[in-house]
Amino acid sequence: MASDVPAKKPHAVCFPSPAQSHIKATLKLAKLLHCKGFHITFVNTELNHIRMLEAQGGLGFLDSLPSDFQFLAIPDGLPPSDAASTQDIAALCESARSFMKAPFCDLVEGLNERAALDTNFPAVSCIVSDGFMTFTTRPASEKLGVPIVNLWTVPACVVMCFMQYPMLMEKGFNSSRDVSSSTDGYLDIIVDWIPGMKNMRLRDISNFIRTTKADDIMFELAIDAMSRANEATATVIHTFEPLEKDVLDALLPMFSGPVYAIGPASLLLD
Repeated sequence: MASDVPAKKPHAVCFPSPAQSHIKATLKLAKLLHCKGFHITFVNTELNHIRMLEAQGGLGFLDSLPSDFQFLAIPDGLPPSDAASTQDIAALCESARSFMKAPFCDLVEGLNERAALDTNFPAVSCIVSDGFMTFTTRPASEKLGVPIVNLWTVPACVVMCFMQYPMLMEKGFNSSRDVSSSTDGYLDIIVDWIPGMKNMRLRDISNFIRTTKADDIMFELAIDAMSRANEATATVIHTFEPLEKDVLDALLPMFSGPVYAIGPASLLLD
């Protein structure tokens, strides 16, 4: 005899990097998953949550959402600031690495505790993490046994360049240089060994590698994120195959799980 209890929806917790472009891209994926039947919990930092509410006209926005799409927030660990102010990027990145993992893990645990008490609320099925935020999301994934899906909101060519940072470091391209390197021909050095990418110059690679500081936080963040990239159950890249087929083909064997190109997400939502 078939059960009369309806099957619970899969539940994705989506956590973007706390920057506007990353939030927008992650939100598009969250909407796509919701259209496919997922329950969505979208997690912002508290400051970005306030900004979102102000942009949408206040708390009434939350009341207008479907019951299976919710926004929650965690603290970012930084001193309070005005919602209209710009946070220090370096401080925010460092806080993301050192502070946010505990409140994020508590949030996911709280969702599962609610699911244990509420038959209509689904337990967390997966964490959709910005690829740059795995130092925040990975501990929760490991502790709770929840699969993690990395979302890269940048093109595949940028992901590939990030993957090559260790080799670039080995070849000395991350050595601190003064500002004259932008005009002395150094940036025109040909980098012809990156898989799937031809006719590349050093200037074509993300400028994180061209830091003039030995302890640049953005460079360290990129190295940290890429060292964890292969731990994901699956990888999603905001691109589409006809645009970056060679790079996507080269990336596939670098990840243990499947790699999906989904984009442009804005067109998929239309």
